[in-house]
Amino acid sequence: MSRAVPAVLRVATRGTPLARAQTDLVIAALRRVHPQLQCQTVVVRTTGDADTARPITALGERGVFTKALQDALLEGRADIAVHSYKDLPTGPVPGLTIAAVPTRGDPREALVAGRARSLTDLEPGATLGTGSPRRAAQALRRRPDLNIVPLRGSVGTRVAAQREGRIHGTIMAVAGLQRAGLDAAISDVLEPPDFLPAPAQAALAVEARADNPSVLALLVKIDDPAARAATTAERAFLHDLEGGCSLPAAALATVSGGELVLDTAVYVEDGGVVRTHRRGSPAAAAALGREAAAETVARGVT
Repeated sequence: MSRAVPAVLRVATRGTPLARAQTDLVIAALRRVHPQLQCQTVVVRTTGDADTARPITALGERGVFTKALQDALLEGRADIAVHSYKDLPTGPVPGLTIAAVPTRGDPREALVAGRARSLTDLEPGATLGTGSPRRAAQALRRRPDLNIVPLRGSVGTRVAAQREGRIHGTIMAVAGLQRAGLDAAISDVLEPPDFLPAPAQAALAVEARADNPSVLALLVKIDDPAARAATTAERAFLHDLEGGCSLPAAALATVSGGELVLDTAVYVEDGGVVRTHRRGSPAAAAALGREAAAETVARGVT
């Protein structure tokens, strides 16, 4: 069904400061290629925003940060939605499509620990706050003495927990801290391969209705082929593992010189890790991700 570009493009977003900042990045990118475009943000409250007391793994559904935005698209209350790509479930939603993956931010992890400038500097038995099984597993491989405590909330809330002394440190995404204007809180950048990020970390996904070619034509101009290929490989890996927020899985793909390199890791209960490494054409991104998942499963991860 053909539709005209709306006079004002309604952009669905979560209401957190980070989500609003990321949405502003997308709007700015759109306006650089469409200077006359008018945009209006539509703030949507998600399940994950409404329930911050329980761990994400206890909320009982996937898409806790994304489904409400997708409903706004399907119900015609918004024209596009901006997601942190890592929050989106890997299964498709009928009627919707990822119309753009803009240029990706820094996908690495950061330690926020005040005067402690590395994990090694944290005192014995220090408390590390995180709601991520992956981050907990990675930290414990380096520092098995750490006391992992649950921590959820916005980027600012988690930084404040460390600054106020409720925890000694936390691990967060470099890109999230940068976009929230809190990069001064970074004590150390935790480098791959020991600290691989969540699949699609630091990437944004701009979703739209599949039946609106005029809007899709606007969005294709802010799509970054390298970011799309990298996230396609990472999410194909996660999809074939049938993993969500509860699975301690990590993946990072990079594209350079016409080649895509994919590294993955899944952390297992005994403190071990199952890693894979793939290289190939960006056009084969999904296949590389599926191959990595198949190897991981074959090596005993279920």
